[in-house]
Amino acid sequence: MIKTNTRIGLVMGGNSVEREVSLNTGRQCSVALKALGYDVVEIDAGVNFIDDIKLARPSIIFNGLHGRWGEDGTIQGCLEWLRIPYTHSGVLASALAMNKQKSREIFSLKGLPIAKGFMIDSSDLKKCHPMNVPYVIKPNDEGSSVGVHIISDTSKEPPIIDEKMPERVLIEEFIPGRELTVTIMDDKALGVTEIKAPTWYDFRAKYEVGGSIHTTPAKIPSSVGTKCMDYALLAHKALECRGITRIDFRWNDSLGVGGLAILEINTQPGMTKTSLVPEQAKACNISFENLCKWIVEDASCNR
Repeated sequence: MIKTNTRIGLVMGGNSVEREVSLNTGRQCSVALKALGYDVVEIDAGVNFIDDIKLARPSIIFNGLHGRWGEDGTIQGCLEWLRIPYTHSGVLASALAMNKQKSREIFSLKGLPIAKGFMIDSSDLKKCHPMNVPYVIKPNDEGSSVGVHIISDTSKEPPIIDEKMPERVLIEEFIPGRELTVTIMDDKALGVTEIKAPTWYDFRAKYEVGGSIHTTPAKIPSSVGTKCMDYALLAHKALECRGITRIDFRWNDSLGVGGLAILEINTQPGMTKTSLVPEQAKACNISFENLCKWIVEDASCNR
């Protein structure tokens, strides 16, 4: 049991494209942890990140970062070097989860369902469609749906994508149907939420109030819900994740249980007012404060 007067360094912000989301997560968690009596020092992760941590002298780091450098094993490695206990997954699990293709390969080896897909040079997308329409183009190492394009135009013209896309991108088949997600906490699935958005679950739908509708528990057949939670826990364990994770699915409801496919695993899911993890925790009678408390008490090195 960690004493409530323990000093917690809450790392947030950073330099990824998800900076604003991370700041939002950090503020929400900071308020909750202070209400519990913790001594919280907010640290905006910048170029002087290591010096700022040393100056703050925290007993524990609450990792509220999202995206590159904060969610991909980079900062986890720094914290292992400093021997400061930290929250969420460790170096290897974070790196694997952030690399969508690598995590897909591991899920496939474990017999978990994934969408058909492959990596391709972005330059090749200007030549022709890489697979039958509809399909999805996404960066291999971003989160929050940043840079995701759904190609649904059945014309023979090649897709037009953002010039800022990386040199290599992931191509996946588009799975029709419904969006589902599962939170894993303490090696247990909290439940299944269905997400409905006006078009698809993009950045705006994720973070704007009213941008999407979440139904918890999802109104789906019990057999599908059970399998969804089983798959989520297996995915969490396949990458040897720790703490809280969220696993996202597409479900082709015309195919029953066989229509489930894992899209990705999030090792540091959002903790904002519109985020899914706090909603699922609340449905399990876990308050936001107690959720943050559990995350802190789960912190360690050698994760």
